[in-house]
Amino acid sequence: MTKFVKARLEVMNLKSARNAVATAGAGVLMLAGQAHAALPAGVETALGDVKTDVTTLGGLVLVIVIAIAGFKLLRRGT
Repeated sequence: MTKFVKARLEVMNLKSARNAVATAGAGVLMLAGQAHAALPAGVETALGDVKTDVTTLGGLVLVIVIAIAGFKLLRRGT
């Protein structure tokens, strides 16, 4: 092997080692992020209500955006 190929392999091995360390670190952080305490029933109910409200609001925004796009398309056609 030439010096260039050897040097290139060393760089690739170093990058692989860095990627392995980064992947292991991300895995540890992901496992640590899943540990949480139990919430009171009132908080869980409130979060469920908020989720419903946000879903409804998101649907309304989507309908409005589609209506505006349709209106612009109609105006451009005439």
